[in-house]
Amino acid sequence: MVVLKNIYGRFHDFAKACYDYFIDLAARPNAMYFLFLVAFAESSFFPIPPDIMIIPMVLALPSKAYKIAFVATFASVLGGFFGYGIGVFFFDLIAKPILNFYGYMQQFDSFKNYYHEWGAWIVFGAGITPFPYKVITIASGVVHLDLLTFILASVIARGMRFYLVAWLLKKYGEPMKVFIEKNLGFLSILFLILLVGGFAMVKYL
Repeated sequence: MVVLKNIYGRFHDFAKACYDYFIDLAARPNAMYFLFLVAFAESSFFPIPPDIMIIPMVLALPSKAYKIAFVATFASVLGGFFGYGIGVFFFDLIAKPILNFYGYMQQFDSFKNYYHEWGAWIVFGAGITPFPYKVITIASGVVHLDLLTFILASVIARGMRFYLVAWLLKKYGEPMKVFIEKNLGFLSILFLILLVGGFAMVKYL
């Protein structure tokens, strides 16, 4: 029990250091550029979701909550185009290694058979959940999912997710900031579980 408390304590200290860093980063003039890069990359190859920047940025600058959500949405959808392009033009060179990395290649052949029928819902579901969105953007390109369907599903899903987070933090910012800082260790562990769980979902779908 003591060992677990020590491990949790160290993890909490590490999470607090990361949190303080992102809070500090969020107030910098170039924070929006960092957010854009993270959101763009997450849609095609980067494993960490942009929420890790959206949350401290909105907490630090609640008056810019919706601008932050817009930048995250725009960059994420733009990154989704990049992922789609990887699937269309660079399957063997880039797409296959990425799909193999996320453990999705074995299921991909059977997945292609019903992708066109349920493609919009697949993109939408991945866009609002912890499911690795880059897998879906690349897969959409590989199977040549209708581009308009892909765009609409991406915009709606990513917009809903990021604007909802921004609205909640803007409306309940101070109490939520107190709650986050008070429960930082637990919330960090929960974030890791959701992140790992999202990648695990890839292997079983």
